[in-house]
Amino acid sequence: MQPKWTTRWIPGLTTFIHYNKANLKSDVRSGLSVAAVALPVAIAYAELMGINAVVGLYACILPMIVYALFGTSRQLIVGPDAATCAVITAAVAPLALGNQDTVWQMAIAMTIMTGFWCVIAGRFRLAIFADFLSQPILQGLLNGVAITIVIGQFGNILGLNSLPSDLIKCLIALPERLSDTHELTLILSVASLLALFILKALRPKWPAPLIVMTIATLLSGYLDFSSRGIAIIGSLGQGLPHISMPHFDPNLLRELIVPSLNLAVISIVSFMMTVQSFASKNGYEVDIDKELYALGYINIVAGLSQGFAVSAATSRTAVNDDNGGKTQMVSVVAALMIALVLLFLTQALSFIPLATLGAVLIYAAWSMFSFKAIFSMRVQNRSAYILTLFTLIAVLFVGLIDGIGFAIILGLLQFLRTVFKPTDQLLGVDNQGIIHSIDAENNIKPIDGLIMYRFNSILTYFNATYFKKRVTQLISNAPITPHWLVVDAATCFTYNDASVFSMLKELIPTLREKGVTLILAGRNKELSLWLTKNDMSHYTEEIILVPDLYFAVQMIQKDEIQSKIKRQKTAIKSAQDI
Repeated sequence: MQPKWTTRWIPGLTTFIHYNKANLKSDVRSGLSVAAVALPVAIAYAELMGINAVVGLYACILPMIVYALFGTSRQLIVGPDAATCAVITAAVAPLALGNQDTVWQMAIAMTIMTGFWCVIAGRFRLAIFADFLSQPILQGLLNGVAITIVIGQFGNILGLNSLPSDLIKCLIALPERLSDTHELTLILSVASLLALFILKALRPKWPAPLIVMTIATLLSGYLDFSSRGIAIIGSLGQGLPHISMPHFDPNLLRELIVPSLNLAVISIVSFMMTVQSFASKNGYEVDIDKELYALGYINIVAGLSQGFAVSAATSRTAVNDDNGGKTQMVSVVAALMIALVLLFLTQALSFIPLATLGAVLIYAAWSMFSFKAIFSMRVQNRSAYILTLFTLIAVLFVGLIDGIGFAIILGLLQFLRTVFKPTDQLLGVDNQGIIHSIDAENNIKPIDGLIMYRFNSILTYFNATYFKKRVTQLISNAPITPHWLVVDAATCFTYNDASVFSMLKELIPTLREKGVTLILAGRNKELSLWLTKNDMSHYTEEIILVPDLYFAVQMIQKDEIQSKIKRQKTAIKSAQDI
């Protein structure tokens, strides 16, 4: 019998213990397909970071197996990701001063730190904080990363050495260096790119990067590309590469704290989006807290196995899903296939042309472009459009780390502006007595003697003054001073804020002078308790609590009818006395 703690902490173990052999054929087929796509991409991302290409394979094997044990998604494939690799490169490259071993050391350290941040987030259930990286910021970030990757590969596809790594400096230096373009390298790059996109168009389910990279590698070995001036990866060393950590400067860890936090946020957002989208597509639920732990574990394992940061690999997950993968056995099969390549085909990897690797990276980056979606935001949501463009420009001009920070700050400022001065509406009723907001198009009319008001935000200390200002403005601007002010309390009174109830104490005298009675509609039980706690229980005649807006309208209309009848009786009696 399986212990309960294994289900809680190692949810994937149940799948393997009670594995359904009927799924084996589809899982093996999917695993081979995933490995075919993961291999060239992992090598290309290692090259992108400027480290040994084999490290890209390290970043696949153990993380895949660990996620199969600790994850709750049946389809998700983990591995190196363009955005995470770009963030690591942006953080460590300036500190490494061109030393490849230092880049590798810092990438490992940053990966382990990122894993610990994700585990801490899982422990305290902090997945909600990933929402700081909103969809507009993520769109700008991914497009900025894609542009950075494409421009960063100009040196490889043109055969130019020592182009500046900085985006702006690279663009400035490029025109002067174009005359040094190596023609054979350019021809190979163009041919590789054309082959990739043609295969994608004609055979979308084929592993185009693996096919193109295999052909280019075979040609490289047969035609001796290096002797013809076409750069190749070169010798990867004897045996499996390893790194000596004692030479690492621990003072550099302080420089990685903020970048690793940024990387954790980016990883969590992209990870959760992929996990939830594929779970929804296949009709099952995932445990978000366990997924956070799993994301942390796979990054810690990636670092300890001398790899670099990993996250959800959307394209490889899609390959798994398209090939009918049923369980995480797919990840195990893919990991074993990559391990076999690492053990027995390392020598062959040394012949891979850098031009073809650059083409594979550009091909991978192409899927990240979404300019059509960005410009559609211009009509749908102007503030989201501005935030996306700001993020894109910030990433391109000030770098990934600072660009993300600036974008998050701008997003928070936009949010605070919305909360400080939210939208609001006056409400009225139609001929059937249904409450609607009043605007020029629906011809909804206000009720005589009544202002019905909705404040579209939580009332809190920093917008209470604005609420008071808006209410007094509406009453002052009304053609006829109303007798009643009905506030939709369900939308704005959500918690006990002392500043809000202090504002009500200031508002009541103003309403009293104008002969207006305040009615709070909704949350009457909570409001009754909060009024008592804030020493306002004696305002019972000036603050009326009712269950909802409809109750308020009916009560007021009944009161107005009773007042009208009373006035009519008084007038009749006066006439009879005369």
